[in-house]
Amino acid sequence: MKKCHFLLLICAATAAAFAAANDKPDWDALGKRWWAHVQFLADDKLEGRETGSEGFNKAAAYVAAEFEQAGLQPAGTSVYFQPVEFVARRIDEANSRLELVRGTKAETVTFGEEAFFHLGPDAAEQAEAEAVFVGYGLAIPEAHHDDYAGLDLRGKIAVFLSGGPASIPGPLLAHYQSSGERWKMLQKAGAIGLAVMRNPKSMDTPWSRVASSRLEPSMDLAETALQDTKGLRLAITINPAHADKFLEGSGHTFAEILAAANAEKPLPHFPLGASFRARQAVKRWRVESKNIAGLLSGSDAKLKDEVVILSAHLDHLGVGAPVSGDSIYNGAMDNASGVASLVEIARALHESGMRTRRSILFLAVTGEEKGELGSQYFAAHPTIASKNIVADINMDMYLPLFPLKFLEVQGLGESTLGEDIRAVAEKAGVQVQADKQPARNRFIRSDQYSFIKRGVPALAFKFGWLPGTPQEKIFNDWLTTRYHAPSDDANQPVDAAAAAQFNAILLHLAERVANAPERPHWNADSFFRRFAQ
Repeated sequence: MKKCHFLLLICAATAAAFAAANDKPDWDALGKRWWAHVQFLADDKLEGRETGSEGFNKAAAYVAAEFEQAGLQPAGTSVYFQPVEFVARRIDEANSRLELVRGTKAETVTFGEEAFFHLGPDAAEQAEAEAVFVGYGLAIPEAHHDDYAGLDLRGKIAVFLSGGPASIPGPLLAHYQSSGERWKMLQKAGAIGLAVMRNPKSMDTPWSRVASSRLEPSMDLAETALQDTKGLRLAITINPAHADKFLEGSGHTFAEILAAANAEKPLPHFPLGASFRARQAVKRWRVESKNIAGLLSGSDAKLKDEVVILSAHLDHLGVGAPVSGDSIYNGAMDNASGVASLVEIARALHESGMRTRRSILFLAVTGEEKGELGSQYFAAHPTIASKNIVADINMDMYLPLFPLKFLEVQGLGESTLGEDIRAVAEKAGVQVQADKQPARNRFIRSDQYSFIKRGVPALAFKFGWLPGTPQEKIFNDWLTTRYHAPSDDANQPVDAAAAAQFNAILLHLAERVANAPERPHWNADSFFRRFAQ
């Protein structure tokens, strides 16, 4: 056995949890244990674990029972549960309308095929405003980029291309593209709404699946202080295949805009010469869901109040538009896989009998698919002292589709957690990679971002690959065919043994952070350092 940098007792306990009698882990057996949780959580009987649904409640009860069996102390406000209140909305398209108005001519926009509404908490029943194309719609002082300079957007709709200049570092660019940050920029410029033209290069899924989601409920936290897009009256997503309909008569084409983006040239800014006229018929109601939290108390009298969070989201998309006759969006990889890893890591620690110096909080959150809302609520109202949260290690759709040789890490260069994961992965014979697809904005697209905004160093993960390899094709094909689709179910090919290896790495990472003399901190050159408390 290789020498550990941890206490010998901890090293031996961890080995006991993950090793067979011959001191070699039985990854197949451990993978089967992990897979059994995935099968339960992704079963059709749970109907896709929609936030607040009966299927979600069954999944939450299962996780709470597993936490109890793993010896975790209840860490919610109601035993293992932290109730979370939402306001939900659904568009009534039959009684809604969207038009492009040019002079006296009004042209109807076809919902689903050409565009659709995204409903915020203040979506207006009626709205009409001029449209202005504003490039990427970004103002990033750190990169000396300002798409709003010299523009008059008062009372107007800002139309923009998704993404941003590749010259801007990925995590920084991702932060400013978050819905909350973007709306701050737009409000400051005077806009009342927005319309995004999706860049085909950065779309994870085909338009047909993007558009089908428009009929599902959208949600915000009921607590108005935590609603990031208060005041947004109109939000539209435009199909790139029909973008030129919206640019007609402006003197510009979508091909021209994409060419400028691909060549890293500045995007044009111009009035569309048209207005959006909208009628939004919206059904509204209240939803209650819950986060699930269990605590493994630390052993050190001075450090046990400090907490390392291991997190994963439990919710998925529920029942939606049928694809090949299947309407249940099971969410096996997204994210029954991450919750199964939470359970297995907690179970391994319990079976080993070991305790880390700091405490570890196992947190399964709700509402991630609605905009990371459950984790946002927990970060705002933690069931432990917020000043004592030292790190978040988040597991969301890490995709164990092939053997674990490379581990891609979001946030790798932002904090000292990057050094920790490098050290742990090296011991496991796994090579760490930085984010290879920064245009996908993955650093802000899962629950770690809720903690990052509160100043907590965090990491998230994907199984890695090398460009041009079969693994790259498997990874990208999965996004095209299974991401946010009913086919993300328990019938897909998965490398369960590799998932077990991933769980071992994450356990060792949590141990390392929880036993270190000093708490993690942001690197001096990290943009996110400014959020530290």
